Amino acid sequence: MNLRGTLPTLILEALEREPKHGYLIAKRIKERSRGVLDFKEGTLYPALHKLENEGLVESYETIEHGRTRRHYRISRVGRAVLAKDRGEWRRLSRAVTLILETA
Repeated sequence: MNLRGTLPTLILEALEREPKHGYLIAKRIKERSRGVLDFKEGTLYPALHKLENEGLVESYETIEHGRTRRHYRISRVGRAVLAKDRGEWRRLSRAVTLILETA
């Protein structure tokens, strides 16, 4: 099953409460999905850059343990998009469940 189209929404959700760097974003998605969703760097970072270019996330650098890390945080616009995406996902999910349960 291809879930690439859902990755932007999952990233926004991962950033909803606090900023994170890429590894922690991927870890949160994997943990919240109980290991089902495991996005690798080659998928995650292009999605983060696209979200940043669209103004849905902002980034900044910090130093952790002597290493420079880029952290991402959800923007005000990103929060509005996340709320819209959640509603659409719930509606779509209910519709698919109805179809599959009656099959």
